[in-house]
Amino acid sequence: MADETEHALSGPRYGITIPFDGVPLADHRRWYEELVRLGYTDAWSAETDGSDGFTPLALASAWTPELQLGVAIIPAYTRGPALLAQSVAALAEAAPGRFSLGLGTSSDVIVSRWNGFPFDEPYKRVRDTIRFLRSALAGEKVDTEYDTFAVRGFRLSRPVEHPPPIFLAALRPGMLRLAGREADGVILNWLSAEDVATVKPELGADIPIAARIFVCPSEDTETVRVVGRRMIAAYLNVGVYAAFHRWLGRSPELEPMWAAWQAGDRKGALAAIPDAVVDALVVHGSYDECRAHVGRYVANGVTIPVMAVIPLGTSLEEAVTGLAPPWTAG
Repeated sequence: MADETEHALSGPRYGITIPFDGVPLADHRRWYEELVRLGYTDAWSAETDGSDGFTPLALASAWTPELQLGVAIIPAYTRGPALLAQSVAALAEAAPGRFSLGLGTSSDVIVSRWNGFPFDEPYKRVRDTIRFLRSALAGEKVDTEYDTFAVRGFRLSRPVEHPPPIFLAALRPGMLRLAGREADGVILNWLSAEDVATVKPELGADIPIAARIFVCPSEDTETVRVVGRRMIAAYLNVGVYAAFHRWLGRSPELEPMWAAWQAGDRKGALAAIPDAVVDALVVHGSYDECRAHVGRYVANGVTIPVMAVIPLGTSLEEAVTGLAPPWTAG
């Protein structure tokens, strides 16, 4: 990696998920500036069913040159390889040394049901995409038959001086090991602080670990658990996440939910999620308790905790302010 990128990856990082729900993108400038004032170092976007992953970062790159920027994640399937390279290169040029690309398989729901692409050979697809991007972002002419796609005679006309680090979203051993071998970092999602200790050894390399952490700063425990159950049911019934939690050892706790969901009993599925699972996967409590809980992720090996803030009984502004770093290990 270039020295500029290495500098960007060193030291404590305190991230938050953008864009903020209910705030138009055109109004985000003051929010980005406030993040800098509060001590957040990172703003990471996502790409599911809202904004695309790049546009919020492009705005942040112009408005707040102090912020490190990342996307968690861009699916490897939903853009052609050349277009993906162009988008990555453009953002890397707009925010030199401050942008990290998060790449992943995404899920069959997003790739197939929503975008109409076959969700085939996910391991090979992300591996091939990483290898293609390494070549393309270095300014090389790519004329290669990969296992999952072919690129004939493509070269970026605006190659970036410092290609961004590539983080790979990974859940289970095969993809985690691929991240350790071929990526510059790994992105984790929907796991507990204690799960990090299970995941980290599978990497086989000392690389940065970013984790999206769902944080609801509220002491109304019962209401938080109602919201948390809905989130867990929405995500952990998707095949890739169900397999992840089976690998983590949560089958005894989650099999009743999976069975009810498969039977079409949505209400029963929600009721079957134990309190302990919600409390492990959704950080909640007072601001001090939330910061301490996030700190446990850091203590277990997460180097870039990226909070996804869920305001409950408070304003988004109060929540972002109350959760501001530094965080401590509990």
